[in-house]
Amino acid sequence: MSVTGHHETTAATASLRMLAPRLRDYFALMKPRVMSLVVFTAFAGLFLAPGGIAPASGVLTILCIAVGAGASGALNMWYDADIDRIMSRTRERPVPAGRVSPVEALVVGITLSIISVLTLGLGVNWLSAGLLAFTIFFYAVIYTMILKRRTPQNIVIGGASGALPPMIGWAAVTGTVSVESVLLFLIIFLWTPPHFWSLALFKCGDYGDAGVPMLPVVAGERATKIQIVAYAVPTALIGIAPALIGMAGITYGLFAAVLGAIFVVYSLGVFRMPEGDPKMMAAKKNFAYSIFYLFTIFSALMADKLADRLPGLLS
Repeated sequence: MSVTGHHETTAATASLRMLAPRLRDYFALMKPRVMSLVVFTAFAGLFLAPGGIAPASGVLTILCIAVGAGASGALNMWYDADIDRIMSRTRERPVPAGRVSPVEALVVGITLSIISVLTLGLGVNWLSAGLLAFTIFFYAVIYTMILKRRTPQNIVIGGASGALPPMIGWAAVTGTVSVESVLLFLIIFLWTPPHFWSLALFKCGDYGDAGVPMLPVVAGERATKIQIVAYAVPTALIGIAPALIGMAGITYGLFAAVLGAIFVVYSLGVFRMPEGDPKMMAAKKNFAYSIFYLFTIFSALMADKLADRLPGLLS
């Protein structure tokens, strides 16, 4: 290799090394952990929908939903940079840490929003694209800009945005919104408050410092504990509902009943937690179990559907 070629290779390697952290920051801007849950529940909606979808269209649907979720995350980080700098849980995010500018986050969010919605509409159908557009708008504008800093019910109302992905997946396959897809929406919608308020209990100081009126900050620990139980019970009940309407079998129903009962037990553990407990172990356990619950409920629904299809696939 010539000296010139060696220098060019070295320069290219150095450029890639400099570019890699930037790419990681842009990826972090899209909240990949939140995105992974969105993608999973959207895939569940797509898988559970009756009929079928071409593999290429299915992949495109999931990709667009992932990009749309990333767009929502970027817009959230752009708008919330001021309070993210205050909270220990968020201060190392790319915008408050100064690794990505607010303008860059805004441009990324708007660009990805437009790309994801148009691609889904042109490549799959416009109902699913419309639902995706509404999801992005609801999270970025209704929740982030309007509700989050104004009301302790922010996560209850705003939770609708996180509950829509399985409905988008369902609509991508069927071109409709049905009772079954609404049921998938309700499972996540009711699950969100006990999940998020458990986190808010052991991060209450952060929200208080940032002036965000999360329920523990505004109403106190006891009221929050009561609300966690009050939402955990209907979450457990709605988790059984697919078996009651013929969407899933009796085995799923029994399994969901056990999962829901455990969720209620964990939530009652939060309720019995001593006031001002510095460790907040019961709240942390409930938060962790709530993630396991949602993942397992949707996995069980898909396993039930797969078991139903398996004889036909093998014959």
